[in-house]
This record gives sequence, C-alpha cells and structure tokens, in this order.
Amino acid sequence: MKLFIANDHAGVQLKKALLSYIKNLSVDTEDLGCFIEESVDYPDYATLMAESIALQPDALGILICGSGIGMSIAVNRHPHIRAALCHNEEYAQLAKAHNNANVLVLGARFTDEAEAISILTAFLKTKFEGGRHQARLDKLGCDNK
Repeated sequence: MKLFIANDHAGVQLKKALLSYIKNLSVDTEDLGCFIEESVDYPDYATLMAESIALQPDALGILICGSGIGMSIAVNRHPHIRAALCHNEEYAQLAKAHNNANVLVLGARFTDEAEAISILTAFLKTKFEGGRHQARLDKLGCDNK
C-alpha cells in the first residue's frame, strides 16, 4: 500500500506523531510536506496530494491542517479524490465503507495524537462495501476504482 501524507503549518506536529506510528506498519509512506511551522498555503499541499494520487490511483492520502476544512475543500476539487474530514473512528470507518474515501483529512487543532492514530487505524483497516454505496458514488461522478 502507498500512503501519501501532507499538511500545512498547523499540522506539522500531528504529522510527526502519525509518521512515528506509521513506521511500525508495513506501509510505503511518502511525506509531501510541509516541514515548517511558518505560515504556508494549504491549497498547495492539497494539490500536491491530488497530483500524487492521480499518478498512483490505488494510493491513499492523509491531509492535515488546523481545522481540516480548508484541506477538505481544496482536495475535493479534484475528480479522482474522495476526501473525508474525520473526527473519530466511526467517521473514518463510514468514510471508507460507504464513500470509498481515498484521503483522510484531520484537523490538528481539534484532534489529539492518540485520537488521530485511532482514526488513521480505522481508515486503513476498513474496506469499501460497494453495492448500494457504489451506485451512489456513480451518481456523484466519482472516479473511484
């Protein structure tokens, strides 16, 4: 599995915690930045995520900004992206099972490290259910493989 991770300045510390956790998993991870806590523009990193997944359609992504809202809006502008801002494990499970989400979005100002790890674990373990959910994604015109 390929996993891309990116963030803005508000997500630097939470990303470090997640990367430390991910090291223990059998996951090929690529950190797309940012690496500094000085202000950067989150749409740049959302676009980098979308471009990376376009080149590897089976990959998953994690985006982190202050609230998660900006990253969600920015990355979901791309037709092959199905990003979900998740606040707990159940959100992550439903995002994958019902919406075949390929990008997990987290709000660093509202999600502590332990909760973020729990959310990520649920996201990675859950499989898309297909069936009636696929029909709904088809209506949205999602490019979902």
